Amino acid sequence: MDTNIVGVGVGITDRFRSVVEEKVSRIEHLAPRAQALEVKVTHRSYRNGRLEDDTVELTLDGKGPVVRAEATDTDKFAALDLAVDKISEQVRRAKDKRIDARNHPRGAKFEKGTGELSGIDVEPASVEVLRAVATGSIPVQEAETDEEDYTPVVIRQKEFGPEWMTVEDAVDRMELVGHDFFLFIDARTDHPSVVYRRKGWDYGVIALATQASPAVEVAS
Repeated sequence: MDTNIVGVGVGITDRFRSVVEEKVSRIEHLAPRAQALEVKVTHRSYRNGRLEDDTVELTLDGKGPVVRAEATDTDKFAALDLAVDKISEQVRRAKDKRIDARNHPRGAKFEKGTGELSGIDVEPASVEVLRAVATGSIPVQEAETDEEDYTPVVIRQKEFGPEWMTVEDAVDRMELVGHDFFLFIDARTDHPSVVYRRKGWDYGVIALATQASPAVEVAS
């Protein structure tokens, strides 16, 4: 498996590379079909350098969905250990779910007339969650670099192309990337939707009423 290590705001030492190579064998054992592992280390300083931390992001690429995990600590070696533990657990859980799916095929059914979804452990979002999303009642303050406007909240923006899939597949993808939510287009309804993690193994779904249209190329 090819390994690529990138440092942002921090140099990558030979010792760190050696530790990464030791961890790779553990990941390869769990994901033998993986082809590449990207390790990104980002060093951040707050309040004129009085507070620092390192974030290690792991991206496992190969046949099948991409698997991601990240962890933050004041020491990059500790952050690496945490990230490796996370990605190993995600790969292990995905493997167990595939085995369980072969032994117990899922028979999720969606009733367009009633909007009921059965055959999967997913529950609709509560009224409180929908109201909070619709009214924007959960304020988020964007971080500033100036000392007087300092806030520990950092907002990272990412943009992805739309993906059509079932709710079940969206839950699986969410587990693989290690997030608490996953944005997708519901293949059954064409509605932009989000699955999110609730307590234990329960999940919720939030869907917009509008439908998404696939991109159409117009010949010139």
